[in-house]
Amino acid sequence: MENHHFKGAKWCFATRRIDQSLAHGLHQDFAQAQPGDLILGRVTSIGNHQRIQLPAGRPSTLYPGDLVVLPCGARYAPDQFEGLAEIDEKGSDMLAGGGCLGRMVHRNERIKPPTRIQPLGRITSKDGVVLNTSDFALPERTRPAQIPVICVVGTAMNSGKTTATAALAHGLTKAGWHVAVLKGTGTGAFGDYNSFVDAGASFVADFTDAGMVTTYLEPIPRIVAGIDTLLGESESLGCDIAVMELADGIFQRETAALLADASVRDRFSKYLFACADPVAAAGGVAELGRNGIRPIALTGMLSCSPMAVEEAQTATGVQVLTRRQLLDPAYANTLAARAGIERARHAA
Repeated sequence: MENHHFKGAKWCFATRRIDQSLAHGLHQDFAQAQPGDLILGRVTSIGNHQRIQLPAGRPSTLYPGDLVVLPCGARYAPDQFEGLAEIDEKGSDMLAGGGCLGRMVHRNERIKPPTRIQPLGRITSKDGVVLNTSDFALPERTRPAQIPVICVVGTAMNSGKTTATAALAHGLTKAGWHVAVLKGTGTGAFGDYNSFVDAGASFVADFTDAGMVTTYLEPIPRIVAGIDTLLGESESLGCDIAVMELADGIFQRETAALLADASVRDRFSKYLFACADPVAAAGGVAELGRNGIRPIALTGMLSCSPMAVEEAQTATGVQVLTRRQLLDPAYANTLAARAGIERARHAA
């Protein structure tokens, strides 16, 4: 097939690094689909995801009959779906608006079933090779020892990690740092990415820039290599500090494995912990302590309530910082100092 078959297709945000002009043909051997393989499909029914996130950073309303390009991928999102990177020729599930096509295995009862996609083929280049997101990743790098990293983790989805990450990045930027804001794990989407760009960061990237549509069920060494690549790229571009968010909660499979690995923990200078209430704060601080981690501050939804702040600080002995404080250059600098990061490393 010639590439005119892709005319009008809506390419998802997770394909933003792909050279669309290379799309030439289709391969119907779906049983061989691998995570990251680009799939051309047709929308057959609208479910939970009524819009697709485009590479341009805006959503596009989906209609039955629309052509879409989504990478094959798994997803783990307790508020939405758990799904596997499997493509069924009879119909597959849109697991994420930013781009993730697979087979749903679990669904949160509060949301609709997934939008259904009829796969038309795995997209191939002119020479018949299936296009995969990994083919367009940043060059693999080894993390330089110099760049310091503040890692933001949390209890679960929607605990306030991204808000805290963006706020701290903005505060550090206002204080004169050249900040890289990175997302080390999760599922490709433009919401967090755009928030980090809006914060004024010098460089923004996530695991999709390292070739992964999602980090769920990816081998830990590959995720670690992706983190190293993002950090190496950050330093090569002149960033002198990185703020990295790890998705979902500290019990999530990949996040838990990363935090349990001493060699990975050593990559991060300090941790900021986002949670929703004092009980979550106490439990989370205790759980992190089992891995030898003590956060330098708590934040997240918890910080919206002065009463909850007082309870959490009493229970944990860890200071709670609000979004407003993280946005403040003076507080951001103080946090960097508490993380052992030398201000002398950059020009004010």
